[in-house]
Amino acid sequence: MAPVMTSSSGYGGAEFAAKLTWRVLMCGLIASTGGLMFGYDIGISGGVSGMDTFLKEFFPVVYKRKQMAKENNYCKYDNQLLQLFTSSLYLAALVMSFYAATMCKKFGRKVTMQAASVFFLLGAILTVAAHRLWLLIVGRILLGFGVGCGNQAVPLFISEIAPVKFRGALNISFQLMITIGILIANVVNYYTAPIEWGWRLSLGLAGIPAVILIVGSFIISETPTSLIERGKLNEGRTILKAIRGVDNVDLEFEEIQKACEKANRIKSPFANLMKRSSRPQLVIGVLMQVFQQFTGINAIMFYSPVLFQTVGFKNDAALLSAVITGTVNSLSTLVSIALVDRAGRRSLLLEACVQMGISQAAIGGILATKLSLTGSLDHGTAIWVVLLICFFVSGFAWSWGPLGWLVASEIFPLKTRAAGFSCAVSSNMLFTAIIAQSFLSMMCKMQAGIFFFFLAWIVVMGLFVVFLLPETKQVPIDEMVERVWKQHWYWKRFMVDDDEEEDYASAKKAQTLEMGVSS
Repeated sequence: MAPVMTSSSGYGGAEFAAKLTWRVLMCGLIASTGGLMFGYDIGISGGVSGMDTFLKEFFPVVYKRKQMAKENNYCKYDNQLLQLFTSSLYLAALVMSFYAATMCKKFGRKVTMQAASVFFLLGAILTVAAHRLWLLIVGRILLGFGVGCGNQAVPLFISEIAPVKFRGALNISFQLMITIGILIANVVNYYTAPIEWGWRLSLGLAGIPAVILIVGSFIISETPTSLIERGKLNEGRTILKAIRGVDNVDLEFEEIQKACEKANRIKSPFANLMKRSSRPQLVIGVLMQVFQQFTGINAIMFYSPVLFQTVGFKNDAALLSAVITGTVNSLSTLVSIALVDRAGRRSLLLEACVQMGISQAAIGGILATKLSLTGSLDHGTAIWVVLLICFFVSGFAWSWGPLGWLVASEIFPLKTRAAGFSCAVSSNMLFTAIIAQSFLSMMCKMQAGIFFFFLAWIVVMGLFVVFLLPETKQVPIDEMVERVWKQHWYWKRFMVDDDEEEDYASAKKAQTLEMGVSS
């Protein structure tokens, strides 16, 4: 493939010369293996949770309940420890994401990705060897540390090496790898389910993408932004020339250097996030992650085999249906790669809200009217449920799935980028853990109503996009404030420079003191 010429507006209307080079593509592909690790774990836990040999060894109560012919369809898997098997990883990732932000800033994106792969490899080894539930959970916690580091570093890494024109498409390679990881996990579960020790094989194969990332991390370059931020100016300029494929990188180098100088004056990035001028990015970065979980996607991805068994499929058919949805997930993410830098972020998100809303309403309606507590759906109706889930997954896969990570990775200025994205990642992990820990219990209590619960959230998400989410396509990361936030009808009121910020804070403090004296 010949390099593709690109350009992006710099300060004052200047343009950055750049090509889409093989080096950028290689670095992005290797780094996005972190998404493969994350996706594999999302997909593997649901299938393993439905395997009889796994349940007999670690969750015998659930296994006995599953065998009861008249057991309530919606409640047969309702067990807090079984849900902890899934959610413990995300609770660990939540904690690690804050440390990973500091690691990214102090040691670089590349080192943080290496740490992610080591944690993930250790976690895979421990889970595959576990003979006690507590060992299984400890292994999941180590996997969570890997997810926390990887999800912090990879999107930032890709956003910082990508030419502006292709930043959206390249960043979505992370989400594409997540979907491929989910698909691979579903295929693995399908073939290992009949094997007595199949669950161990399923869990152990998680180490393969970790090894790929460990080896690949010695090939890729650190981002110019990270190098310049840590005072390695000459190395940063050299890498910038290499990944842009041109010698004339002065304008972009100067812009990055100015952003780094401003960022390095910030002693406490997390405290700086609390400032008024950081509020728009923080609110949007966090809400994009929260809304991503409240689409209901991870409830489906974590527990799709369990869900399909609930509506009447046998174990093998449920696993095969999960493979089908995983395939739809991966293929639909390619749509986002093709359209995100053309159609923009907002249009994809809004279209998906309509599509996912229709799906959730239809699934909830079918289950409410057709599925009794102890019966099952007829074959034709069950197929319709699978098709509707595929329709839902496709909408998510070209919108809220990849764009939740993309938008959060590109909206923060450098001075709060690592800390702000850390808050976004930790929000994702927190609400992923909440959904993972509560979905089976919610399904037991709410039954088909759980799909209407997620539908209500999708309506809220659509309103959020219409009124509060600005378009960020084709805008250089370090120009978001001038070209996006200061132009938005609502968020522009929060955009003040450092001196105005201090004056505002002093005025608020004086007002508070005055009110205290008067009272």
